Amino acid sequence: MLNCELIHNPSPGSLQILKRKIHDRELAAYLETHRVEAVGLIQGQLAKILVAADIAEKVANVMVTEIAGSCPQHITMIAVFGSTSAVKVAIEAVQKRG
Repeated sequence: MLNCELIHNPSPGSLQILKRKIHDRELAAYLETHRVEAVGLIQGQLAKILVAADIAEKVANVMVTEIAGSCPQHITMIAVFGSTSAVKVAIEAVQKRG
């Protein structure tokens, strides 16, 4: 099962938290200089997360990255960054796939 959440117009504080948890330095640097309209957060088992990332990038113009956390190895989270409409399409496609 996947847990999906959507943040519209993320606050500076929530973006700072996410930036600290992103290992992809290029994306973290991009977020320092560009505004994102929305962030989708998807959490679940690793295999399902990898499929979710693939689906999100295929159905919408979004950037996807892993979010580091203290969860066990088999549970992870990704963030989906982009316009509100693109992130919403990506999240809905992931949820539809289940």
